[in-house]
Amino acid sequence: MTHVLIVGSGPTGLTLAIELARRGVDLRIVERANTHPTGVRGKGLQPRTLEVFDDLGVIGEILATGGGYPPIRSYQGDQVVWEGRMDEPREPSDGVPYPNLVMQPQWRTERILRDRLAELGHRVELGVEVTGVEQDADGVTATLGSGETVRCAYLVGADGGRSSVRKRLGVGFAGETYESERMLLADVETGDLDREHWHVWGDAAAGTMHFGLCPLPGTDVFQLVAPYTGEDDLAAVVAARAPHVRLDEIVWRSEYRVNIRMAERFRVGRVFLAGDAAHVHSPAGGQGLNTGVQDAYNLGWKLAGGSAALIDTYEDERMAVAEHVLGLSTRLYRDREHWRGHDTNQLDLAYLGSPLSVGERGGERLGALFEAQRGTHFLLLADTGREYGDAIVVHPPLPGQEGVMLVRPDGYIGYHGDESGLSAYLSGFGIDAPLARASR
Repeated sequence: MTHVLIVGSGPTGLTLAIELARRGVDLRIVERANTHPTGVRGKGLQPRTLEVFDDLGVIGEILATGGGYPPIRSYQGDQVVWEGRMDEPREPSDGVPYPNLVMQPQWRTERILRDRLAELGHRVELGVEVTGVEQDADGVTATLGSGETVRCAYLVGADGGRSSVRKRLGVGFAGETYESERMLLADVETGDLDREHWHVWGDAAAGTMHFGLCPLPGTDVFQLVAPYTGEDDLAAVVAARAPHVRLDEIVWRSEYRVNIRMAERFRVGRVFLAGDAAHVHSPAGGQGLNTGVQDAYNLGWKLAGGSAALIDTYEDERMAVAEHVLGLSTRLYRDREHWRGHDTNQLDLAYLGSPLSVGERGGERLGALFEAQRGTHFLLLADTGREYGDAIVVHPPLPGQEGVMLVRPDGYIGYHGDESGLSAYLSGFGIDAPLARASR
């Protein structure tokens, strides 16, 4: 029996697949589409997501092929009327190794994740649709479009905002669709603009835009974003405000309505929802893709062999985060706020109210010892020679640390308190994982 069947191969599904594969978990990942997507779509990777990609072993290629966000130029016709940035660049530090937003076309992010998954011995099965989902106390039976049935311990719907898994579960998707606010999104080529700026026609400082052209790193393409006014000719959309800019080629285009929605549940029995299947955001703040990656990073280590009590914490933790992030992205969209930084980098998101978070710092992101955390293990910070599981805890505590700290595989502090209470905490959540061995 397959342990986990993942439905959907976007960044959320791929992150989950890598998390499971590097733990040796038997999995399949299926995708209804016959080909991998080519459009840019989401392009901003937040600092917290970069920390996750470091742990997954893909940060080198993400940074090598991506780039920083360029300064914005706002125009009237061919005249520059304003220049500014979404955020001021910051220097890395011990607590924040990746402080800046990285621009990376989503198609390339997905390709990098697929390549990493292939290194771990798994590939996306294209052209495979899940047409039925039934579950019982012991597992889930999924029916595929070919007629094949797949028996699995767990199924995860990471199949986007129109999730067929969510619909089959009968889970509501509460929120709003802004029917009157339709947007054009396209990948275009032009030789009439420099590639060192994000070019915007409208009042960028006030957050209003007729259209924008953003150069994408490692390509000859600009991403064009514009409100849809009924004009389907993209060249005409551009020429109306910038007659000196010619579009040489339209590589890809799409149209969408702004949706702000969240599933009423993230779990029904042995079936889970993650990413856009669980929550869809406005494009403001670059939160959607990143929140989906965090969903997968939270869920993967729990499904890899955790107890029922441990797996239960996924919905508790991620619904609270999704609700907070949806509120943030909605506010940024409604206020037309272009500034980004502390509120959007996802570094301060925490699981303070989770049953899994115990003690003064329980639920906080550790924000230190990234090299020691890298891998699939828990990390115990303590002065002790006592053995836990299959390894001896040898990493000393942080300066000024009181008590012991158990750091979860996803970098958050689970337990903070006296060592005498640690064994009960571990057994209560069925945690029996080897702890990291680090040098003093």
